[in-house]
Amino acid sequence: MYRNLSRSLQTLHVCLLPKKGFTLPKTSVLNTLRPTSLSSSSRCLSTNSGFESEGSNQSRKSINYAAYASATGILAAGVAFVTWCVNKQEVAHCKQKRTPGSSVDKLPTYTTEDVRKHNSLKSRIWVTYKNGVYDVTDFVASHPGGDKIFLAAGKSLEPFFELYGIHKTKEVMEIVESLRIGNIYDTKPIKIEDAYKNDPERSMALTVNSEKPFNAEPPLSLLADTFLTPNSLFFVRNHLPVPVVDDKMLKTYQLEASVFDKQDTKPKHVKSLTLSDIKRLPKFEMDATMQCAGNRRKEMSQVKEVKGLSWNCGSISTAKWTGARLTDILKAMGFKDEDFNKKYIQFEGLDVDPTGTPYGSSIAMEKALDPNQCIMVAYEMNGLHTSKKLIIKFMILNYYNVLRTSAADHGFPLRLIIPGVVGARNVKWLKKIVLSDEESHSHWQRKDYKCFNPSVDFNTCDFDTAYAVQETPVQSVISEPSASSSVSADDGYVTVRGYAFSGGGRGIARVDLSLDGGETWLNAELDNNGQSPYKSWAWTLWEATVPIPKNKKKLDLVCKAVDSSHNVQPERIEGIWNLRGLLNNSWHRVSVKVEG
Repeated sequence: MYRNLSRSLQTLHVCLLPKKGFTLPKTSVLNTLRPTSLSSSSRCLSTNSGFESEGSNQSRKSINYAAYASATGILAAGVAFVTWCVNKQEVAHCKQKRTPGSSVDKLPTYTTEDVRKHNSLKSRIWVTYKNGVYDVTDFVASHPGGDKIFLAAGKSLEPFFELYGIHKTKEVMEIVESLRIGNIYDTKPIKIEDAYKNDPERSMALTVNSEKPFNAEPPLSLLADTFLTPNSLFFVRNHLPVPVVDDKMLKTYQLEASVFDKQDTKPKHVKSLTLSDIKRLPKFEMDATMQCAGNRRKEMSQVKEVKGLSWNCGSISTAKWTGARLTDILKAMGFKDEDFNKKYIQFEGLDVDPTGTPYGSSIAMEKALDPNQCIMVAYEMNGLHTSKKLIIKFMILNYYNVLRTSAADHGFPLRLIIPGVVGARNVKWLKKIVLSDEESHSHWQRKDYKCFNPSVDFNTCDFDTAYAVQETPVQSVISEPSASSSVSADDGYVTVRGYAFSGGGRGIARVDLSLDGGETWLNAELDNNGQSPYKSWAWTLWEATVPIPKNKKKLDLVCKAVDSSHNVQPERIEGIWNLRGLLNNSWHRVSVKVEG
């Protein structure tokens, strides 16, 4: 089929060749229109990047661009038809009724050793899944998880699919099968132990976005009920399985810190403190809000699809954190002034992937050492030791539920708290600190949590040159009334409530509320969070009770916040859209029906 299509395209190509004396641009339209999704078996469709006719060395004659445009339009249609035919056959191939990873007749057979040799872009990247062998080299640039796909290079995908349950969908398996190149015959079934079997129990009130790893947010209607979020309702953002921290492990647990120079092969000046040592340091307490960089991603994806968990507006919560300042810990470890000349400070957690690589992040050394930044290592959350179990009673839909919850999801025994910075930098289950001239090499620091302009996609983005997301922009959300709910005109008034927050210690100066989609505005009443507007680490809850306009069948509620530096939320998502769906702080909109 591909051969026939190629001949047809060549015929079309010849028919449209310019007459003698006509010169095409250096980059031919054929190359511009070249399909980018063709498989290796259809590469016969590729064309030269440019060519000239016999008279190219003579003086150039005038060009009839209208005629050429018409011709190239026909050619474009031909190429589009060819691409459609090829893609149709590829889709049909990958949707064959067979179990993913099962043996396929008439495909080459490889050994485990054959696959192991293909572990780089130079040698091409092969992976296995059950009895299948796959060449994923050309898919690497499009992989939503970035270069983490290299972890499976030359090996089996199964441990990683178990770790990231999002892969176990029909759509993902169809993509995998479309990259099939052969079978593997000397492999034994891999016994995959559930990496999440020791994860803690969670509140049934949470809205789950993914089970493995576990990620969930509280109902928006409950989120702004109290200034401090109960531990059981605090949003959960895990990138890996929750590490097991039992009494036996705690007996030997130490927080380790060191200095690392690029030219060295191993860290130097290694120091450590036990949990008891840290608890003997001056106690520091702070109310601070934690917000995931992907909060409100669902709205951004409605404008244009993005990659990532479909968070609503609830991946934000506030707690009272108790612990020791980071600077006090570093001083207690005995680091010298010259050690603090490094550019960055890196952090690693106890949570690891199948290769043993831990979750990590980093911040600038200037920020880490600034006492006004209030960076701390917490061992208590809302007055509770981060491992202690709690009985919490709260009301949901007029029923009282007694929930036995554990805060193991939130970083026991130690969690880094960098207030005003996205949650991804606040490493949980803190194990190691490194003073270095380099940023953390963690995937989530180098290849994720970075923003690009709205025209950049995964084929054109360059994570190496982009800045890592740190402080959160000004944000506000309407928590009540909920979207698509209704209010009674007979009540005469409607009460609108929500939260507002800005990173970097910037307090909330004002929350503007509109009932008519932004045509007119009024000020909401702010609930003082008890912190300075110029050193504010916690959210501000707000409320407004306003008359329902007469003869209105719908209220188009909109809120926007202004922080103490007069940063204000942008009106539309389109201008801040980015491929990972990060930092959506556009005006929050809720439509409510008016009945009666």
